[in-house]
Amino acid sequence: MVSTLSGIRFPLLPSAYTSHSSFNGDRRTSGLSLFLSNTSSSRKIFVGKPSYDSNLPSLAVTASKKMLVPDSQSDGSSSLKKEQSGAASTVPEDPQVIQDVDNVAKEDEEKLEDAPSLVVANVDDAEAKVEDTPRPLEVKASTATNKATGKTIPPPGNGQKIYEIDSLLVGHRDHLDYRYGQYKRLREEIDKYEGGLEVFSRGYEKFGFTRSAEGITYREWAPGAKSASLIGDFNNWNTNADVMTQNDLGVWEIFLPNNADGSPAIPHGSRVKVRMDTPSGIKDSIPAWIKFSIQAPGEIPYNGIYYDPPEEEKYVFQHSQPSRPKSLRIYEAHVGMSSTEPKINTFAEFRDDVLPRIKKLGYNAVQLMAIQEHSYYASFGYHVTNFFAPSSRCGTPDDLKSLIDKAHELGLLVLMDIVHSHASNNTLDGLNMFDGTDSHYFHSGSRGYHWMWDSRLFNYGSWEVLRYLLSNARWWLEEYKFDGFRFDGVTSMMYTHHGLEVAFTGNYSEYFGLATDVDAVTYLMLVNDLIHGLYPEALTIGEDVSGMPTFCVPVEDGGVGFDYRLHMAIADKWIELLQKMDEQWQMGDIVFTLTNRRWGENCVAYAESHDQALVGDKTIAFWLMDKDMYDFMALDRPSTPLIDRGIALHKMIRLITMGLGGEGYLNFMGNEFGHPEWIDFPRGVQHLPNGKIVPGNNNSFDKCRRRFDLGDAEYLRYHGMQEFDRAMQHLEETYGFLTSEHQYISRKDEGDKIIVFERGDLVFVFNFHWSNSYSDHRVGCLKPGKYKIVLDSDEKLFGGFDRIDHSAEYFTTDGWFDERPHSFLLYAPCRTAVVYAFIEGPKKADIRL
Repeated sequence: MVSTLSGIRFPLLPSAYTSHSSFNGDRRTSGLSLFLSNTSSSRKIFVGKPSYDSNLPSLAVTASKKMLVPDSQSDGSSSLKKEQSGAASTVPEDPQVIQDVDNVAKEDEEKLEDAPSLVVANVDDAEAKVEDTPRPLEVKASTATNKATGKTIPPPGNGQKIYEIDSLLVGHRDHLDYRYGQYKRLREEIDKYEGGLEVFSRGYEKFGFTRSAEGITYREWAPGAKSASLIGDFNNWNTNADVMTQNDLGVWEIFLPNNADGSPAIPHGSRVKVRMDTPSGIKDSIPAWIKFSIQAPGEIPYNGIYYDPPEEEKYVFQHSQPSRPKSLRIYEAHVGMSSTEPKINTFAEFRDDVLPRIKKLGYNAVQLMAIQEHSYYASFGYHVTNFFAPSSRCGTPDDLKSLIDKAHELGLLVLMDIVHSHASNNTLDGLNMFDGTDSHYFHSGSRGYHWMWDSRLFNYGSWEVLRYLLSNARWWLEEYKFDGFRFDGVTSMMYTHHGLEVAFTGNYSEYFGLATDVDAVTYLMLVNDLIHGLYPEALTIGEDVSGMPTFCVPVEDGGVGFDYRLHMAIADKWIELLQKMDEQWQMGDIVFTLTNRRWGENCVAYAESHDQALVGDKTIAFWLMDKDMYDFMALDRPSTPLIDRGIALHKMIRLITMGLGGEGYLNFMGNEFGHPEWIDFPRGVQHLPNGKIVPGNNNSFDKCRRRFDLGDAEYLRYHGMQEFDRAMQHLEETYGFLTSEHQYISRKDEGDKIIVFERGDLVFVFNFHWSNSYSDHRVGCLKPGKYKIVLDSDEKLFGGFDRIDHSAEYFTTDGWFDERPHSFLLYAPCRTAVVYAFIEGPKKADIRL
C-alpha cells in the first residue's frame, strides 16, 4: 500500500511530497525525522518533530534563499589534489594518462607491496603514507573482511583481433594500441594495489556504512573537507557527538560500537548525513555510498536513510535468473509513470500489473529507467543524486528486489538504465561539491560541466572515481540481481565535445583522435570487463549515436566490450519522414538507415524510445493521426483517412524496424498500441540563471502515465495495434529472425514503393504506396518450395481491411528474379506489410529434371 500525496508518492506516509522546481537542486529546509520499520506485509515510515538546526552557515539554505556555491578549483587540478589537511594526491589530471605507478620510489613501493590490499591504515599510522606519490587509495578496514566470492575476471588479452576484424583500423593503430595499453596498465595496477578488479569493485564493502558483529563503520572519501561528523536521528543531530577522523589519503572514518543491549548504534530506517567543514563552508551531505534516501513530507532536501533491516525482514530471492536469450526483445519502462492513473506508480504495482502484460506481449526483457535516486522527478531519472539508492518514490529497496524476482519468475531479463555519463549538479542531495571542491568526483571548470544537460561530468582518470563507478555497476548486479545494463549517454562520455553539434560522417579520424576521451573509453572497457568477467550471462547495451568502431567488440580483442549498441539513427529517420508527404518517402533511404550498422557489432533497433515522446515532441502515433485520435478511435464510429493511414503506417514502421534494423528490438511502454500525445513530467515554472523563464504544467501528471486501458479496450482501434505488436514478438520468438545470419534485400522500388527482404526463413513484403495495390506481384526468394502467410498487418484483428486470403499457399517457380534463384506471386495491398514463411521444400515429384 502506498499513499498518494500532493502528486508525489511516498511509501506509507500520510503526508505530502513537494516537487523540485529546477534541475539545480535549489532547496528549502525543514527537519523531520524518519524511522522505517518492517511489518510482515509492508514498510512503514513515521514522522517525528524536527530534531536538528538546519540554519548552517555558508552552504546552508534558508526558506527564502537559493544555494550559491563558489566555483572553486577551476584550474583543472586533480580530483585528489592534496589539501592542507595532508590528503595525498592520486591520479594526475591529464585526461589521457594516468601516471605509471612504477615510478614510485623503490623503498616506498616495497612498503606498498608489503601491505594487504584494500587496507586503510589508521589515521595515526604515518608509516603507511607515501608522500606525494600518484597512486591508488588503499584502504584498510578493521571491521570488514575480504569475502571469497569464487568469482574471477580473466586477465586481459592482447587487444589485436580488432585489426583482423577491420583492416581500416590499422591506420589508427597508434591510438588504439595506446588505448589498450592504458586499459592493461590499469588492470595491472588494480591487481598490484587493490588485489584485482574483483576486489576493487567491492568498494561498497569498505565505504559508506558497513556493519560487523561489533558495530557500524562509516567511511567517506572527502579529501577537501577540513573536518567531518556523522549526524542523524541516532545522535540527535549533534555535530560534536560523532566526530570522524581522516587518514592521509582523504578518507574519513568513524566506528560506532553496538549499544549495551547489542542493538546497532544506528537504527534501521533512521536519517543520516555527514556534516563537513569544507573550503566552501559548512555543509550537510547525504553519504556518497548511501543505499536509500527519502524526501520527507514538507521538505525539499532529501535525507540519507540507514537501510539495514533485520535478516528476517530482508527480501530473499526465490527464482533463478533466466539465461540470456538468443534474440533480445526489450520492453523499455519507467516504473513511476507506468500507471493508468495520474500518479507515481510503485515497484509493487508495476510487479503485479505491468510485468504480466510484458510477458503476454511476448517480450523477453524489461529495461527499467529512473532506478537510481534522482531528486528532480522531471529529469526522467537522468540527473542522478544517489547512485547506490533506488528511487524512493516507487518504494523500498526490498520492493525493487521483489519486482526483479517476479520478472525472473516470468522468464524476463531485467536490464537497468544506468547513468555513469554524468551526475546531477544538485549540491545538497548529490555528489556535486560533496567535499566543498569543484574537482572531487568531477573534472573542474568547464570540462566538468555539461552545458546542454546542466549536469556534472565525472573525471574517469581519478582512481576513486573508478572505484566508485565500478563498484556501483557491480552493486546493482550483486545486490538486486539485475541481468545487465543499458548505459546512458555513452557518446557524451567518449568524446570531449560530448557529441554536441558534431555530425559524425564515419571518418575514422572522428573516433580516434584528440577529441576522444581515452580515460572514459578505458573506464567503459573496465566496466564491461568486470561485468562480463563476473557475470558471463549479463548484457551491456551502450547508447552511442556516433557509431564508434570496435564499440561492440570484446575487450580482450581490443574493443570497448558492449554486447549491443542502440541503433539511434532509426528513430530520428522516422521523425524526419513523418514530417514529409508519403510521395517523398524514399525506399532506399529507409533501407539504408535501417541497415547502416557495423558488420559483426550487434544493434538494438527501435522506432521510438522514451526520447522521441518527451515534451517538445510527440509519439509516432500522434505524429500520424494527431487530434483525430481524440474522436475517431472507437470501432463503432466511422474512421477518417488520417486514422486509416496512421494505423497502417504505425504497424509497418514497427515491423520493418524490427525486421531489418538490428539484432535486437526495443519498444517504449505504450508505443505498442500507439500511445497518443507526449510525455511531460509534473513541472513548476523554472527561472533559469540566465533570466529565461521555462513555463511549467501546474505539476500535472496527466501526460506522465501510460494509458494501458486504451490498448486493452477491444472497442478501440488501439487494441488492434497492440495485438499486432504482440503478433510481431511471437513471430520472432517462433522464427528467430533477429539473429538469423541470412539477410538479403531483394527490392527497393521507388516507383511502386515496395521493399522486399529475406531474414532467415521469412520473406518480408512492404507496400508503402498510399493507393496502389498489386495483384500477381512477383517477389524473389532463396529457397524453393511452399510458403505461407505468418503475419499480415491488414488482418482485421490488427485493425486492417482483411484484403488477403490467409488460406492461400504460395509455391515458388525456378528462375532468377531480383537476384534471387526462385520467386512466387502474391497480392500486395497498399500500406500493408506481409510476412511469408518457408514451410517445406519441393517434393521429388515436383522437381524438374
